[in-house]
Amino acid sequence: MAVLKQGAIVNMDKLSQNRRQALQTLGLTAGAALLNTSVSAMRVSRKTNAAFKYSLNMSTIRGQQLGFIKELQVAAKAGFTSVEIWIDTFQTYLQTGGTTTEANKIIADLGITIENAIGFAKWIVDDKATRQAALKQLQTEMDLLAQIGCHRIAAPPSGATGLPLINLDVITERYVTILEMGTKTGVIPMVEMWGGSANLKRIAEVLYVATASGHKNALVLLDSFHIYKGGSSLESLAFVGKNAIEIFHMNDYPAGIVPAKISEPDRIYTGDGIAPLKQILQTIKNPNKPIVLSLEVFNESYYKQDALLVAKTGLAKMKAITEDI
Repeated sequence: MAVLKQGAIVNMDKLSQNRRQALQTLGLTAGAALLNTSVSAMRVSRKTNAAFKYSLNMSTIRGQQLGFIKELQVAAKAGFTSVEIWIDTFQTYLQTGGTTTEANKIIADLGITIENAIGFAKWIVDDKATRQAALKQLQTEMDLLAQIGCHRIAAPPSGATGLPLINLDVITERYVTILEMGTKTGVIPMVEMWGGSANLKRIAEVLYVATASGHKNALVLLDSFHIYKGGSSLESLAFVGKNAIEIFHMNDYPAGIVPAKISEPDRIYTGDGIAPLKQILQTIKNPNKPIVLSLEVFNESYYKQDALLVAKTGLAKMKAITEDI
């Protein structure tokens, strides 16, 4: 996981630079102040919409570098009963003396469900050796996740974010391979859309892969930020179908930054920006089962704040946005 960590640091540095340049260009002083809104300064909703489950993606408090167990504790204390963990943080915990048995006890005591794990295995790439190594990596990750009751893992276009484009039928074949792995382990990979990627950047593309797989366990992982970043039409969201979405990444973004310029650290709390979240939620709402809405932001101003405050604020704002849906 050292390569992943190193890559993540480089990526965040680049994103940080993009964010600073965007803020300087736009003069968003007022917007920066808005990002620091405290729970006490806003209307806090205590109402929980039964159509949704509220989850914390640990990206939201990743900058505080709390470690695997403390992240879970913060999420539970803030009121979350569902979380998305990051594979590298979990593996660091195991490499430094933690065990899956211990983790299971802590997870149960906290009343937390591990809904999904964020990983970056390069299952999609054309290079055969890299892809084979990624499949071994993914097998190891799935086996570990199964031991802590996590039944999903993200499958983004990691390693294939640039050109050339990979034929969607080829991607579908590769997705079927990891779906079969997931069926055996009980940890289902969700084909994830990345709006800034050359491959799988739009709803139509991940939908094609999921449907063309013909696999009963195929799922897509979408994100309000990536819908905007990748230029997907909101109307295309209606074609995804209720059964294909179990988790949706929630976040918002400010006005004034075009898709080509917006970057990961520009994500903000739900309701603080211009994302058409109510329209999105009305479209994906499933009368047969609750959708997991997972708060995923990478905001540097939040990383400078107390992690518990960030988690509480994020949960309150998600409840507020879903209150009348």
